[in-house]
Amino acid sequence: MAEKETNRGSDLQASLLSSSALQPPSPAQRLAIDDMLRLHAGEFGRWQLRHFVLTTLAWALEAFHTMVMIFADREPAWRCRFAGDCPPEQCGIPAGAWEWVEGSAASTVSEWGLICGQRYKIGLSQSAFFAGCMVGAGIFGHLSDSFLGRKGSLTIVCILNAITGILTSFSPTYWFYTAFRFLNGFGTGGVGLCAFVLATEPIGPSKRGVAGMSTFYFFSTGIAILSGVAYLFRTWRTLFVVTSLPSLLFVLLIIPFISESPRWYLIRRQTSKAMNLMRAIARCNGREISPEVTLKLDDEDDEQNSKESAQKAESGSIIDVLRSRRTRLRLILMICINFMCAVVYYGLTLNVVNLKTNLYLSVTLNSVAEMPAYVITAVLLDRLGRKPLGIGTMLLSGVFCLIGFFIGGAGMMMKTLRMVCGVIGIFGMAAMYNLLFIYTAELFPTVVRNAALGCVTQASQLGAILAPLVVVAGQSLPFAVFGACGIAGALLTCFLPETMNKPLYDTMVGLEGGERNFVR
Repeated sequence: MAEKETNRGSDLQASLLSSSALQPPSPAQRLAIDDMLRLHAGEFGRWQLRHFVLTTLAWALEAFHTMVMIFADREPAWRCRFAGDCPPEQCGIPAGAWEWVEGSAASTVSEWGLICGQRYKIGLSQSAFFAGCMVGAGIFGHLSDSFLGRKGSLTIVCILNAITGILTSFSPTYWFYTAFRFLNGFGTGGVGLCAFVLATEPIGPSKRGVAGMSTFYFFSTGIAILSGVAYLFRTWRTLFVVTSLPSLLFVLLIIPFISESPRWYLIRRQTSKAMNLMRAIARCNGREISPEVTLKLDDEDDEQNSKESAQKAESGSIIDVLRSRRTRLRLILMICINFMCAVVYYGLTLNVVNLKTNLYLSVTLNSVAEMPAYVITAVLLDRLGRKPLGIGTMLLSGVFCLIGFFIGGAGMMMKTLRMVCGVIGIFGMAAMYNLLFIYTAELFPTVVRNAALGCVTQASQLGAILAPLVVVAGQSLPFAVFGACGIAGALLTCFLPETMNKPLYDTMVGLEGGERNFVR
């Protein structure tokens, strides 16, 4: 009897095992990266914090290479060699009758005599740098979306900056100096956008906005540090060497600890690498991803992934942005807004050299004064939304610049009022400049994000090229130009869509479908 029961139990167990073996395994849960971060890996944990800080240090390097011109191209103090009345300018004084207080090696102006009729060359070399930035932003914006990736592109631009910065210090003539400044700008143009996208793409949707806005703290801190470095190293050649070496140290000591973007892996169809990175993020954040969970692009069907979709994901470029009416309009608007923002921001910033105060202290205070704008925008970003905040900050800047234009008189009170209008103007425009990076990143999908950022960054650099020409027009007229740009930029922002709490799309197809569903 016992033997029969045993045999019956064995038959039942075998039957159950056999039937379970015939059942198909449970299908894997396929999630987009934003859902994977939100549900499993963590939106902003220890991994994202470390990665964000290390990557965004590159923004301080960008500040070094950009703002070094304020100190390298400054006009040092001079004095007459003989007793008697000393005119306010060197123009017309015999060459041997005056001398530079700090010697001819203090700046490019003193070494190559860029005064009087040669003063235009200062603006020419500075425009050459921003022209290089404009070209570099477009090229590296495309390359970072293609085979080089975000990390590879950031590595190359930092190496370029280190080499060209050091070569600049050996310039034998002014024209060599201008050429090297163009090459230095070529690398600098790609630093900010590559670092920004690489730092923010692994962050979850609810934390990405505030994190993106925080990148500008590193830029402002870099300017403040540069002021101290320039105070210690008073010759322009030494200053270029000292400000270029940190880019090389960044490549050797920081980049090996930075990871490639999981979104780039995914659009390149390297799903296993993307999943390995997501699991590493989850482990560092004290979480775990189930083996049944895997990644998918937002244009993929859960049943099958078409070959056409895969080709689209790998070949995304600025041409794809222009083909779509939705993204084409967004790109045109962002190009115009970034151009106007740059004219105002760099135009007001360059006025520092005209204040006739301590240059090192003025630049430091200017960089510190921008930080409250970043704090306010970071706090209000996810409360007001991107669009209302952008309209408000540009209007604030534009209105106060117009007020500065209508303030007349040369008295101390009038000068103080114009200075206050300028400070409020740069406060509002610094906030908008900060916002534009995260806003642009959210308006375009991963496959073309850096290419789009490259285009709008090129527009910013064009505005930076033209800003010095506006500044030399006098004291009042620049305020009118800045005010018009601020108000026009606010009006154009009205035509942009709101991106707050929307997903960060990966492909053009995913953006089109997701936007239609969101509207419904």
